[in-house]
Amino acid sequence: MRKTTLLTTAALLLGSAARTLAQTTDPNDGNENTPFVRNIRPDRPGQTITTSMLNPGQFQLDMGVSNQPDAFSPGSAANRALTTGLLRVGFFNNIELRASQSYLPAVATLAAGETGAAAAPSGLTPLTLGAKFLASTNPNARSQVVVLAEMTLRNGDKSFQTKAYEPAARLLVSQQLGERFGLEANFGFRQRGFKAADTKLGTYLGTLALNGPLGNSFGFFAETYATWQQQSKLAPGVTSGLYWRPWPGLRLDVTAGRTFSGALSGSTVGGGLSIRLPR
Repeated sequence: MRKTTLLTTAALLLGSAARTLAQTTDPNDGNENTPFVRNIRPDRPGQTITTSMLNPGQFQLDMGVSNQPDAFSPGSAANRALTTGLLRVGFFNNIELRASQSYLPAVATLAAGETGAAAAPSGLTPLTLGAKFLASTNPNARSQVVVLAEMTLRNGDKSFQTKAYEPAARLLVSQQLGERFGLEANFGFRQRGFKAADTKLGTYLGTLALNGPLGNSFGFFAETYATWQQQSKLAPGVTSGLYWRPWPGLRLDVTAGRTFSGALSGSTVGGGLSIRLPR
């Protein structure tokens, strides 16, 4: 009887110790309270889209101005600042809905007697609708995998004459480093139209970004990226910037970068803000 009691007591102690060890060694335990998860993470200012997803009922507005118009066709836009707004809405079942549109100002009108190329498109660009889907099992895990699906419509200003439906998809991956640093990567593809021939002309995009703090409210962002097609070479580029976050749901940033190939290669600059409600 005494032996049975000792064995039972030992089993209970071992079970309790194992349960406590499992709870304390889970790397995701309490991770929802770390600054990397709690603080706002916009899908800007570079080419990289984060794995950050809003909770149901949350809204986030990412706004910015840049001379780098298109994530799948990066390059300096030669004094044409593109203003972009992205609205994100947290939905149920680990889904985030989103809509984005940009405004491209008109170029200066040629004076009488001057000649030049045809007028460049300007005004509101076609609207892009999309959704993020969590592929990981835990929305607050240190390692995240998210799928982004988007569709660019055929609306916008009439000066954009070569409009077409443009389906796109990205695989978003992130790894939290410590409590405040993060490494994120994207791999995406976009094409114009739905035919098999359109796929051969589609554009691939790959990015790798690191972001982290420089203090309690300030931080940095740095990325490298490249686009390519089946019949063209890589078009690489880099972007870096600083941000200020006065409170967890508000962030302001400035960026600078450079593209190294293509017709629009050159320097890029930008700035913007993001706000999340409720924070």
